Amino acid sequence: MILKITRQNLHSGLAAVSASIPTKTTLPVLSNVLIEADGKSVWISGTDLDVSLRVKVPAEVAQGGGITVPGRKLQEITRELPDEPVEMRVRGHQLEIGCGNSRFKLNGLASEEFPNFPAIDFEEGWTVPEASLRMLIQATAFAVSNEESRPILNGVLWEIEESRMSMVATNGHRLAKMRVKSGSGGTGTAEFIVPPSALNQVERLFDGEGELTVARGANHLGFRSDTREVYTRLIDGKYPNYEQVIPKDNDKLATVDKSAMEAAVRRTAVVASTQTHKIKLAFEPDTLHLEAITPDLGEARDELQLQYEGGELQIAFNANYLLEVLRNMPAGEVRMSFKTAERATTIQPTDTELDYLCLIMPLRLVD
Repeated sequence: MILKITRQNLHSGLAAVSASIPTKTTLPVLSNVLIEADGKSVWISGTDLDVSLRVKVPAEVAQGGGITVPGRKLQEITRELPDEPVEMRVRGHQLEIGCGNSRFKLNGLASEEFPNFPAIDFEEGWTVPEASLRMLIQATAFAVSNEESRPILNGVLWEIEESRMSMVATNGHRLAKMRVKSGSGGTGTAEFIVPPSALNQVERLFDGEGELTVARGANHLGFRSDTREVYTRLIDGKYPNYEQVIPKDNDKLATVDKSAMEAAVRRTAVVASTQTHKIKLAFEPDTLHLEAITPDLGEARDELQLQYEGGELQIAFNANYLLEVLRNMPAGEVRMSFKTAERATTIQPTDTELDYLCLIMPLRLVD
C-alpha cells in the first residue's frame, strides 16, 4: 500500500472511528484501526465487536492494500504532524509515515487479522432521511435504562413503517417516544432494539444531510451512506407494551415555558437529596411553586408563571429525570398533563406538528 493524504483528511477519519476503539481489551487487534486503500480513497475502520465504524476519506492511492495499526497511537502522531501532505507506505507488517521532516514507523498486523464486518445485504434495506433519524435519536436515547437486570430496556425500540418511523426508550421510571414521517424507501415493516451506544455513533457520524440506507443481518443492523458505515449488534427479545403505561385520562393541564421551567428545576435541585433527587411541585391556576428540602443540607424554593387548568395539585419528581426530559424537548413551550400525585405525568411540546411524548413516574410526596 502506497498513498498520499492530507493531514486533515487522515485526522478526521481517525477521529471518526476512534470512539469504537476499546480502552481495554484482551484482543490486541481491537486496539488497532484497519486502513484499506483502493482507487482514490482510503477506508478507515474500528470495532469493539459490538459497534463497528467505517469512514471513507479522499487520498491519492499509488498502490492499493491494507494494514491494521494501533489506532490511538496513529491518532496521536497525526495530531502532532505539520499541516502538510502525509505519505504512507506498508512494508510487511509495518506502516511508514512521512510528513515534512517527520518520519515514523508503526508496527501493525495483517489486514486479514482484523475482525470481519457483519454480513448485511443493503439492497434489502430501507432508505431513511438522516435528519429524521437524528431527530429520533436525540429525542429518545437519553431515556434508556442503565441497569443490567432488564437488558431489553438497555436498548431503544425502533419501529419502521411504510411512511413513518418511531423510537421509544424507557427505564421503567421515565419514557420518551417520538414518531416522524419518514418517506422511507423499502418494503415492509420492521422493528429493532438498538443499543444507544450505536445510535449515538449514528447521530455523530451522519450529518443530517441526505439519506442513508439501513439493513438487517442475522443479529446485526447496518447504517450506510457513501462515506460512512455503522454496524451494531441488536438486543434480542420482545420490548414491553409501552402503550399501556401512557395515560389517556389525565385531566389536569399545565402549559409552561420550557427554558424557564428547566432553569427553576435546576436551581431547586441544588439542595435536593443526592439519593432521591426529589423536588416537589405545587400547581395553582397561574403559578408553579417548586420546593426541595434536605434535612441535613437545607432547602430551596422557587416559583414561575404558567397556565394551569384543574384542581390544585402537589406532586414530586426525580429532578434529574425532569431535567433530562426538558433538556431534550425540541420546543420552546411544553404541555404537562396529570391525574393524581401517584399517576404518570406526560410532557409534550405545544407544537402539534411534533409527535413527541415523554412520561415520568412521580415520587411519593411523603418519604
